[in-house]
Amino acid sequence: MNARTVVPVAVVLLTAVPVLLVCVGQALALRVERTGGRLRVRRSDAPRAGGWTWWRRAALVVVLGVVGLTPTTAATQAGGARVGVQVWFVVDRTGSMAAEDWGPGDPVVRGPGLPPEPAVQRLDGVRHDVVSLAGDLPGGSYAVVGFADEAGTQLPLTDDVNAVRAWAQTVTQEVTAGSAGTSRDRALEVLTRSLQDARDRDPAMVRLVFYLSDGEQTADAEPGSFAEVAELVDGGAVLGYGTAAGAPMREFDGVARPDAPYIPDPDDPSRPALSRADEAALREVAAELGVPYVHRDGPTPTADLVADVDVAAIAADGRADLSTQRDLVWPFALLAGALLAAEAWTWARASSRRRRRTS
Repeated sequence: MNARTVVPVAVVLLTAVPVLLVCVGQALALRVERTGGRLRVRRSDAPRAGGWTWWRRAALVVVLGVVGLTPTTAATQAGGARVGVQVWFVVDRTGSMAAEDWGPGDPVVRGPGLPPEPAVQRLDGVRHDVVSLAGDLPGGSYAVVGFADEAGTQLPLTDDVNAVRAWAQTVTQEVTAGSAGTSRDRALEVLTRSLQDARDRDPAMVRLVFYLSDGEQTADAEPGSFAEVAELVDGGAVLGYGTAAGAPMREFDGVARPDAPYIPDPDDPSRPALSRADEAALREVAAELGVPYVHRDGPTPTADLVADVDVAAIAADGRADLSTQRDLVWPFALLAGALLAAEAWTWARASSRRRRRTS
């Protein structure tokens, strides 16, 4: 049992303690007489009614003070919290995701007002899969964490699936001139913070993470491990794009141009650079997160990726139990009522005696 402070403790103490001291002092004073300059305790056959009255009043003060502190007990309601699905798409936007080794080349519009182009970029696969997965998980909340030279939340958690579609239609690779190398863990810190915040706000929710990348690592630093966020993740998948043979990438200066030149090979500027997917690295990320790895080479359905997501079964681990505090005031209120009734009876009896003496 603990206290849920409705009346501030300081107010209870400042109000109750002085009154309690008065009651106790009066009770003790009636047990002691000053005679001949010395204190003498009353004999057991001396009148005791006055003393017990003040002790009863002291008890009443204590009980009312406890009521003011509002004692509570913890209670748990099984399955009482709202349960749903929250989905994070962690999207690689580095220049390598523009490599042209994905899909059959079906026409796709890569941005508002742009003409259709063959869907051959890895990022085209990301666009397709993000929209498809959001459709496979209706009624959920969706967030997008993008990473390139930096990582950031590009779409905060929202239940608006149209916002996901709008993001997919407008997402682009990083500006080529600002590229600082690829590191597959660049989104780790942002993702961790986002997952922790979501868990703190809605602990009953089922959290899925989909990591979409080609796995390429060009930064010198050793990548961090996603194992540190595995406990926050209930499912999802790592989706891989691209081929081991590699493919060229067009430059991007902030404006999408179908005829943009290919990024040159730094060792031989006369030929385009090739970006090669690293499936081994992606499998490692999947193992760290505790989710499967799936290679994506075309616009195929994604429903199988979430077919095994059983929200009710996942939430059966107790996360949906709602912890509450129940007030435990009534026993003390009953005791206070009994003490007040005794006080009223004492006053009534004393008043009756006074009337008889004066009549």
